[in-house]
Amino acid sequence: MQLFERPGAGERAVLVHIATTFDEEDLAELDALARAAGAEPVATVTGSRQRPDPRFFIGRGKLEQLRQTVAAHEAELVLFNHALSPSQERNLERELQVRVVDRTGLILDIFAQRARSYEGKLQVELAQLRHLSTRLVRGWTHLERQKGGIGLRGPGETQLETDRRLIGQRIRQIRQRLERVDKHRAQGRSARRKAELPTIALVGYTNAGKSTLFNALTDSGVYAADQLFATLDSTLRRIELDSGAAVLADTVGFIRHLPHELVAAFRSTLQETCEAQVVLHVIDASHPRRRENVEAVYDVLDELGVVRDRVLEVYNQIDRLDRQPRLERDAQGRPRRVWLSAATGAGLELLKEALAERLGEHVFRARVHLLPAEGGVRARLFRLGKVLHDEVDPDGGWNMEVELPERHRGVLRHLAGYNEALEPELKC
Repeated sequence: MQLFERPGAGERAVLVHIATTFDEEDLAELDALARAAGAEPVATVTGSRQRPDPRFFIGRGKLEQLRQTVAAHEAELVLFNHALSPSQERNLERELQVRVVDRTGLILDIFAQRARSYEGKLQVELAQLRHLSTRLVRGWTHLERQKGGIGLRGPGETQLETDRRLIGQRIRQIRQRLERVDKHRAQGRSARRKAELPTIALVGYTNAGKSTLFNALTDSGVYAADQLFATLDSTLRRIELDSGAAVLADTVGFIRHLPHELVAAFRSTLQETCEAQVVLHVIDASHPRRRENVEAVYDVLDELGVVRDRVLEVYNQIDRLDRQPRLERDAQGRPRRVWLSAATGAGLELLKEALAERLGEHVFRARVHLLPAEGGVRARLFRLGKVLHDEVDPDGGWNMEVELPERHRGVLRHLAGYNEALEPELKC
């Protein structure tokens, strides 16, 4: 039997959502994912099972219902809100005679449409090829029946081996190109460390309002829309706080069961999160499944090795709940949560205050005397911290009292006019 030939595109889609004991997905989220990919959901098939069927994921009765639904609505596409095995996907396509895409494939398709930068396109292609390589062997099963051996090697085996080789070559090419991009990113991070600029990373569930908050904090024009995965490419902007200048990094949004291929492909982009001094976890306070979304983000952060002590939670979109902005602290008095609305601007000052505190932890004050030739150091002190007193002395130098984050103490140690014994106690 020849395998069903997949059409190139599909618009009218039937959504399939099966509740199981191990898989709790959101049907509304599947609808949003389908629309984000450009599909038009025309019907929904729901059900429940203790465990998925090994052949079709759904049972025979539900398969017949799905077949009738596809025919009745003349659908060209079936979207499953679950991860399907290669054999389940192939068996369903053979029975339904339409294209079948699982949750992972749907997310990969959205990423492929939304990637804009050179690096983003490479990362998405790498993730797609990794996903395809797991399906290639079984996708050509009807040709693999022609076994090897003298006089038995047929075109099917040749085609399969050719596809494997081409995909492998392309994956190696993309990895080499991404390695070069990674070197540029590493140089950028090294330059920021030398300039002693701290990094603040924005993370959160997709459509939680990260890009809107990013624009509000930096006066930028990054694309923001009420849709899943509106932006994928990492963006860096300088931000001024009471504790000094910092770099704000917007990252790709997360989702429940984010495909491992994407996490691996975007690891270099997410490296900004791993090395950030503060990680802003943006949460949609109005979302009905807020708790599950928060845990999904923390699952990815744990996979990346991000220490939770560096996370500052930002509960966004309080305007939809008619709540007032507020700043919550933990038992040690450190900022823990900020409730705000990035769209209206309510609570942004509280967030800046919390960020300044987080970045200004272990701040110290010092008095220094600068020589006339040390004007560059004086400018650097203005840039890195808060100048409390600045007076020109008769010799043309400066007597200064400054407040700096502890990480900048090394800036002062080489100065001849720096007396460490004059320092007040550390402010923590």
